[in-house]
Amino acid sequence: MKLKEAYIEVEPGIELFVQEAGSGEPLVFIPGFTFTTEVFSEQIRYFSKTHRTIVIDPRSHGRSTLTVHGNDYVTHGGDLQKVLHALKVKNATLVGWSFGCLTAWEYIRQFGTEGIKSLVFIDMPPKSLSLKQDTDWVEGPLDDLAAAYTNYLRHPKGQREFITAYASGVMVQRKLTEKELSWVVEQSLRTPYYIAANLFSSGLFADYREEASKSSETTPTLYVVAEHWAQTAIPYLEKLAPKASVKALGGHLMFWEHGEKFNKIVEGFLKGSLD
Repeated sequence: MKLKEAYIEVEPGIELFVQEAGSGEPLVFIPGFTFTTEVFSEQIRYFSKTHRTIVIDPRSHGRSTLTVHGNDYVTHGGDLQKVLHALKVKNATLVGWSFGCLTAWEYIRQFGTEGIKSLVFIDMPPKSLSLKQDTDWVEGPLDDLAAAYTNYLRHPKGQREFITAYASGVMVQRKLTEKELSWVVEQSLRTPYYIAANLFSSGLFADYREEASKSSETTPTLYVVAEHWAQTAIPYLEKLAPKASVKALGGHLMFWEHGEKFNKIVEGFLKGSLD
């Protein structure tokens, strides 16, 4: 696998780091909150055999430029359009994970689905908060999310504690080794806590239900949701986006922990033969 790397300027002084490999119809992977291209290494290896596989570090993530402005998903959606234009990407499948889904939905809000072949959303509700927590698929209880913002994402120690707890309790279904946990936490810490807090609040207050509903009517769409909230997420999505396909697998980081199963699900979806 020959991996190409580039920096694409999305505005003066702001560059996004991009990796790509392979040829064919493009797959564009967008990592989630404070994470980087590295989480999709198994997907790059697998899908680059058959597709032009592209992974992006959003602004203030990974090797992209750290900046104190534009750390919101409205800006990230515009950044994505600029990257696709610079790389001459057409007929793409967008694959968003976690808050990376918000980037994809924001792109749809601003630019529509023309030129998008299909959509894959990994474990993210289109609206994070709701008072109807018994029936709506949300990111978590309101009090817990408020506590994460006010008690943890206000200083470096809190960011480390928050990501450590989330990685151990939500991301995977097994006990992480010390080395694995350290790698996950270090991924997040490449984004400073004060930027992470901005991204967190921007994501929690977003509402992309309309984009999620309308895009699934015209564009083949797959949701892969974590098993721990599948009983809520699946009926919610069946009502909001009835034409979309939905699969449950693993925890929040299922494409890393259960890479082979995840890749087969996405491959089946891309081929139009999803079970």
